[in-house]
Amino acid sequence: MYRLDFHSHTGHSRDSALPAAALLRDAVRARVSVLCVTDHDTIEGGKQAASIARVRADEHPGLTVIVGEEVMSSEGEIVGLFLTETIARGLPPAEVARRIRGQGGIVTIPHPFDRLRGSRLHEGALRMLVDAGLVDAIEGRNARVTMASDNDRAVAFARDHGLAVIGGSDAHVRGEVGAAYSTLDVPPATDAAGLRAQLPAMGLGGGRSNPAVHLGSAAARWGRRLGLLPETIIL
Repeated sequence: MYRLDFHSHTGHSRDSALPAAALLRDAVRARVSVLCVTDHDTIEGGKQAASIARVRADEHPGLTVIVGEEVMSSEGEIVGLFLTETIARGLPPAEVARRIRGQGGIVTIPHPFDRLRGSRLHEGALRMLVDAGLVDAIEGRNARVTMASDNDRAVAFARDHGLAVIGGSDAHVRGEVGAAYSTLDVPPATDAAGLRAQLPAMGLGGGRSNPAVHLGSAAARWGRRLGLLPETIIL
């Protein structure tokens, strides 16, 4: 069985101080086969992680890194995978999805019903994107969702609308990657078209992280506000 973590962050996100190299080491320990690096409003962390995994392939056996971005649209967050260019924040949701598709990427919706997360995509925008055929998968298991019923609602929504369900750790701190993931019985494709075709066959694994992981994100945000951390953690 292969594990695919569709949602993770490096220190290129303002709420993380996790170096890309450390994220990759944790992914190997967690037996993750595919790691999607989806920093907030930038693909630079994903590019760096992919480069490290490629150059130091012997240290990351069996690990594939997909470059992505968690884009803050005008109505909440949308994830794009297999990106080659950063998508600007603040654009309308449909425009974000079209720009992801324009790069040949995969569109996923992270933590869509997490009632404690103000950054989630507004439900009206979610339904509009689904109706327009602009969503490839719904994140039905996010390890940082505090209330399990919010993940359950995401799974039910995906099933009701004939959409694939994926899992992701939403890792921001050490040891968090692989806490939630998708499962696949065959080797995962390494291109967007191939992986998109495999989405319906994926299962879910893992669970939820200890809520204390949110303290690590808060510390990273405050560290930057106070000038104690650089704007991005690049090593």
